[in-house]
Amino acid sequence: MNQELKFRLATKDDLLDIVRMLSDDNIGATREILSDKLSDNYLNAFQKISADKNQELTIVEMNGNKVATFHLTFIQYLTHHGGLRAQIEAVRIKFDFRGQGLGTRVFEYAINRAREKGCVLVQLTTDKKRVEAIKFYQTIGFVSTHEGMKFKL
Repeated sequence: MNQELKFRLATKDDLLDIVRMLSDDNIGATREILSDKLSDNYLNAFQKISADKNQELTIVEMNGNKVATFHLTFIQYLTHHGGLRAQIEAVRIKFDFRGQGLGTRVFEYAINRAREKGCVLVQLTTDKKRVEAIKFYQTIGFVSTHEGMKFKL
């Protein structure tokens, strides 16, 4: 696939499309509330993300269609000699565009964006149930080095 992709920061007008992509699988459908009118929770979160210079909620367009989204957070650490790292989360390819190589191109962009910001590494978490996603991350060079844990509040 050699279609040109346009990467840009998301705007408030993109929120419904982003939530649709986030909810478009078995796991996401259990976490997101999708309706024609977004809840104030999504709007408040978007405002906080947009105002934070260390966060980038990105939309990917192809021929005017919103085909993917992801969220980069730049985190300052003391480890790695005070290095900056990028956390990539909420990567979603719109259902009817999956399997066309967009995921690889999205990650190439995100990794290059992290380099531009001076990051020393890119990290991500993924649900262990996302077996195909884990295989994909491994094929593009991600290595499972840590066991992630969460405490649900």
